[in-house]
Amino acid sequence: MVTGLVSVIIPTRDRAAMVREAVDSVLDQKDAHSELIVVDDGSTDETPEVLSSYRDRIRLIRQDNRGVSAARNRGVQAARGEWIAFLDSDDLWLPGKLRAQLSFFASHPGLLICQTEEVWIRNGRRWNPKKYHAKPSGYCFGRLLERCLVSPSAVMIHRSLLDRVGLFDESLPACEDYDLWLRIGCRHPIGLVPEPLVIKRGGHPDQLSATVPALDRYRIQAIARLLETGELTEEQRAQAAAQLEKKARIYAMGCLKRGRREEAEAVLSLVSRHRAR
Repeated sequence: MVTGLVSVIIPTRDRAAMVREAVDSVLDQKDAHSELIVVDDGSTDETPEVLSSYRDRIRLIRQDNRGVSAARNRGVQAARGEWIAFLDSDDLWLPGKLRAQLSFFASHPGLLICQTEEVWIRNGRRWNPKKYHAKPSGYCFGRLLERCLVSPSAVMIHRSLLDRVGLFDESLPACEDYDLWLRIGCRHPIGLVPEPLVIKRGGHPDQLSATVPALDRYRIQAIARLLETGELTEEQRAQAAAQLEKKARIYAMGCLKRGRREEAEAVLSLVSRHRAR
């Protein structure tokens, strides 16, 4: 098994009823040297009291509400570990999650990032993902463009990789993980531990997918920014431009139906700009 400290980062806000389970699922991990950093992103409920009860078992950081990207980034900046793992405060880890990923890296020494499979729970009931949700393995930039197929709660990343590609984009109110996986996936393979070692819980009203409308505009923004960097191969540029056009046209049609012509024209102008290059 790969050795080295794993810094686990839990961002949370107003999740007093769920964050204790998330924290306990990390503290229950065995056979892995880890530290747990919980970043309270301006909670107004009983979350601070729940977290204070752990005393020196966790490193607690409190900040004004700045969003999940800022909370994760703050945790990374405070982390002392060689490896970084994230856990959303509404999700849980199953026993052996950290050990399985460290063992995976030991047998795949060239990899700097991997994720595990997950069990999906929606509104308290198990939900089976579709075939197009299947997690990729290896070089998978094309599939990552289509949809977000890497889960923050399932991923472990070597610190050097984040130093190389950067952290979560704090200007994006949503799809910040999609943006990061594209920046990683265009250059690096992503490993997959085939065991379901994360319980991903959805369906509650405070999820970003429920509170932030029209998520595809942020995916469009992420693709357009990546095309501007010059980091892509010719094949990747073609893939990204095609996916940008597909998402932009669908989004623009929705804008036109709602009378938002200027927004539709702005999105379609991105397509024209990158098609011409």
